[in-house]
Amino acid sequence: MERRDFMRIAGAASILPFLRYLPTEANAATGSNGVLVVVSGNNINSLDLHRKGTNRPSYQVTVNIYDRLVKFGVKTLPDGSYAYDSTKIEPEIAQSWEFSDDKKSITFKINPKAKFWDGTPVTAHDVKWSFDRAVTLGGFPTVQMKAGSMSDPKQFVAVDDITFRIDLPFPSKLTLPDLAVPIPFIINSKVAKAHASANDPWATEYLHKTPAGSGPYKILRWDPGQQFVYQRNEDYAIAQKPAIKRVIVREVPSASTRRALLERKDADLYTNVPPKDVKEFKEEGKIKVSGAPIDNCIHVLGLNVKYKPFDNKKVRQAIAYAIPYEEILSSAAYGRGKPMFGASSKTPSNIVWPQPSPYNTNIEKAKKLLEEAGFKDGFKTTLSYNLGLASWQEPTALLIQEGLKKIGIKVKLDKIPGANWRTAALVEKRLPMHLENFGGWLNYPDYYFFWAYKYGHLFNSSNYKNEKIEKLTDETLHMEIDNPKYENMIKEMIEIVYDDVPRIPLYQPYLDAAMQKNIDGYVSWFHRQLDCTTITKS
Repeated sequence: MERRDFMRIAGAASILPFLRYLPTEANAATGSNGVLVVVSGNNINSLDLHRKGTNRPSYQVTVNIYDRLVKFGVKTLPDGSYAYDSTKIEPEIAQSWEFSDDKKSITFKINPKAKFWDGTPVTAHDVKWSFDRAVTLGGFPTVQMKAGSMSDPKQFVAVDDITFRIDLPFPSKLTLPDLAVPIPFIINSKVAKAHASANDPWATEYLHKTPAGSGPYKILRWDPGQQFVYQRNEDYAIAQKPAIKRVIVREVPSASTRRALLERKDADLYTNVPPKDVKEFKEEGKIKVSGAPIDNCIHVLGLNVKYKPFDNKKVRQAIAYAIPYEEILSSAAYGRGKPMFGASSKTPSNIVWPQPSPYNTNIEKAKKLLEEAGFKDGFKTTLSYNLGLASWQEPTALLIQEGLKKIGIKVKLDKIPGANWRTAALVEKRLPMHLENFGGWLNYPDYYFFWAYKYGHLFNSSNYKNEKIEKLTDETLHMEIDNPKYENMIKEMIEIVYDDVPRIPLYQPYLDAAMQKNIDGYVSWFHRQLDCTTITKS
């Protein structure tokens, strides 16, 4: 399919058959802060984030119905939007915390006002049981806990009912922020144990459908594939209760239908809005848009060095100079992205991450590099992209196809269903050239490098391996950022990977939501999921 065909088909997409799908419940909700109707394209598949197979959209359930020891703060952006603040850690269940002198243990005091939904107090024993569960069940939760140097139940100590201690093998800047991500949520261990069995000691089957938390919302109902409903926890006492009493999250696969529902005022809020809709909402002025650049996240073109000719650095650099960056940013991202190209120097002047690469569109330079690499007449290859992220990947792939054609590289586009993408791109790492996106939850450049540039790690879909990067990443990962060595080491890492370019940065995307003008308090979070606790409806 050529680009012009894609644009024609996209423009002709019909939305009218879907308008009868939902009742006008948003209109029917009376009074401020009564009912918030949210439309989302994502289907949750579990109410238990620790359970194997739980998908990314399900993370939002954990965010809203469970508490953690600590949480990130919120900041106001220049345009008035709200975003989480990665530099600010605030109490949640923990009333206070203290590091030991050697920074190898952290002791938390539990807020005595913290109660589970059944009225029993949240204790240090519940925290330990929940953390033991996170590091034992395996999969993503265990990997994420390990990022904060937490991997062994022996590290978690319930000193008494309200005192909880974490012992660390070494000091790490990642431990405290890693406690503010969705994974280390606190479960009512007494309820869970009552429903555990010899074959299921962590009650994964029970908690999959029956949460046992203390958070600001409870799950009122869940109709898989259709909707789920949050009900405010009226006994929530460790912080201000949410303003909205009930939140209905309806799962609507079609983006055009979600847009139509918002424009008809059949919905209050629309999450993860495609850039094209954001641009048009802003131009029309009838719908409010709130969003922020996603921290530690870049849309990239991945070149898999396991496959020829992408094992040749000059080929990778030639492709980097043939990318139509400006057109991608304007036509695929509709301007809703921060440029990650065109830096004035190959040597980074700071450690801001992500930061632009030194590449820009220069076809003559690209041809020269390709000739030096031994491919004067170009070659044929395949560019794979994720149909689940077609809103940005499809137009981007078409533009890259056009750009590479100018230097003799003939590209065949390969559409991969979203359900198969993770296995093909990240697990098997078998795609020679592909579009990819990774955003690190912990906002440090070395954390991004750990996942995306270290050999064998999940998001290193390019099979990239550089011994210097391996060493520098290991040395900086737990280092405090005020260490005198840190800045120069990070600059060296950035310079190396931008010279090698196994991942060609395109732009830093935004996370946007669209809403009626009487909705306020929406916050863009690093986990890219809906947090209902700050939202108000006037």
